Amino acid sequence: MTSAASPYADFIAGLPKAELHVHHIGSASPHTVAQLAARHDGATPVPADPEQLAAYFTFTDFAHFIDVYLSVVDLIRDAEDVWTLTYDIARDLAAQNVRYAELTLTPYSSVVRGIPPEAFCDAVEDARRRAADDFGLQLRWCFDIPGEAGEEAGDITLDMALLMRPDGLVSFGLGGPELGVPRSTFAEHFAAARAAGLHSVPHAGESTGPESIWEALDTLGAERIGHGIAAARDEALLARLRDQAIPLEVCPTSNVCTRAVPSLAEHPLPALVAAGVPVTINSDDPPMFSTTLNREYEIAAELLKLDEAGIAELAKAAVRASFLDEPGKRGLLAEIDEYAMVFGS
Repeated sequence: MTSAASPYADFIAGLPKAELHVHHIGSASPHTVAQLAARHDGATPVPADPEQLAAYFTFTDFAHFIDVYLSVVDLIRDAEDVWTLTYDIARDLAAQNVRYAELTLTPYSSVVRGIPPEAFCDAVEDARRRAADDFGLQLRWCFDIPGEAGEEAGDITLDMALLMRPDGLVSFGLGGPELGVPRSTFAEHFAAARAAGLHSVPHAGESTGPESIWEALDTLGAERIGHGIAAARDEALLARLRDQAIPLEVCPTSNVCTRAVPSLAEHPLPALVAAGVPVTINSDDPPMFSTTLNREYEIAAELLKLDEAGIAELAKAAVRASFLDEPGKRGLLAEIDEYAMVFGS
């Protein structure tokens, strides 16, 4: 695939969208990261020069990506940092005409670095309300367990989810490296979260094979799968995802940058769609991968050979797969239809 401008770039830029798989820390803009790095000068390997971040955010493999990601996590030292990061992310999303986003938060990583759980939740909730007022963007949270931190991380994440239950919280997730972290390790945590009414959205099948997706479905009650691209290797799994209408949160550029797939041209997105699996397009950790949600839609349009109507349907698929309430879904779907009609007239 080439990097030439998409013929649908203008259409995509104005298209109302939902973003379902985007990480809190991983969405820190180069400006924000550089500011934080300068503030903590001498205590972090992260460059304080935005121009140097592109090289720093060049990953040799998934393990290297995790190391770099955690170095950015170390820049978030207090509740003010949390608020600023969250509000800046909302502004960046709104600038792309994102109307609704489910932001993946990993509160454990902040709590173990000294930010009190109450302060963390207060900061993200205040930023969420301000973003709604200032940008017309609805933010919701997925509380995510960093799997490499083990059951302690699961315990703390679950306690925060159930005892504090911020108003924006809709789902419970599992991220971090998949190798050496069986999804089933956190079966009890997910069972408790689901019993409390939270949706199950673990990562699986990103850097490992189809078996991690099966495990996420069977032991974690997954309602959506983060990434899930390894499903393309298993016809029985494809059939299950299709028949049970379980969406995959696909992030094409991320998968190339972390070496999960060799190139965009070899990405399994077309195979997943051809198998009838519901897919949504997302940006994952966009500044780290030098991408945006708009750019991911351009890539998907090229991979799937979509016209404007097809791109609009892709945007509507994300709305349908979201945990937005039904009136909100109807409103956003209608907004997409109206936009596509007016743009094409």
